[in-house]
Amino acid sequence: MPRFLTFIAPGERQAIFSLALAALCALAFIRVAALVAGETPGDFDVHIITALRNPNDLSDPIGPGWVEEAMRDLTALGGTAVLVLGSLATFGYLLMTGKTHSAFVLAASVVGAFLLSHAMKFGFSRPRPDLVPHGARIYTLSFPSGHAMMSTAVYLTLAALLARTQKKTRVKVFVIAIAAILAILVGASRVYLGVHWPTDVIAGWAGGAGWAIFCWSIMYWLQQRGQVEAEGEAPGSADISRR
Repeated sequence: MPRFLTFIAPGERQAIFSLALAALCALAFIRVAALVAGETPGDFDVHIITALRNPNDLSDPIGPGWVEEAMRDLTALGGTAVLVLGSLATFGYLLMTGKTHSAFVLAASVVGAFLLSHAMKFGFSRPRPDLVPHGARIYTLSFPSGHAMMSTAVYLTLAALLARTQKKTRVKVFVIAIAAILAILVGASRVYLGVHWPTDVIAGWAGGAGWAIFCWSIMYWLQQRGQVEAEGEAPGSADISRR
């Protein structure tokens, strides 16, 4: 394998590695989907949901009241309105700074994640948890978690766009780690509030990460063609340097 890799250009290696990660995420999603194919929730889902509630009163989440309020704040970070507004603002900024291809990679990631999430919800038609009262309003079916999938796809794509403007590895890692933490917190808040089974959220994370990595691969390919800003080049810096 190492000898084989010597015949592949560095850019192609990264693209292959990214696509392999996306494939692993897809396999993880398929595995979870197979586990939840039945209508009856498994022991894992039931145990996690009930463990987050007062055993004497399932309507009462564990922890003080401010924790529940904080979870509602966190779950809002994965809401459609927040993600769309943030994405539109970034989309407009990228267009204004001449990064057209980056803008449309972002748009494709957001729109694609939204369509995939809702198509799979319709296909699986899994009911929402009914073991505990819901701590937030719900309007769609359960599997996969749209909040988990959308926040993972959007925040990781935004992080990838920002990371490519940085040369230092530790800065790249920091940016992507923050995006991953935000997505994890959003997904965890959905389980805490009782509006999703844990497997809904795990599938949402896997699906969102796989889709984001796939979009990263496209962005990297465009970068190699000179259509996306090179690493270390902040959006708009090329225009400023020519003035």
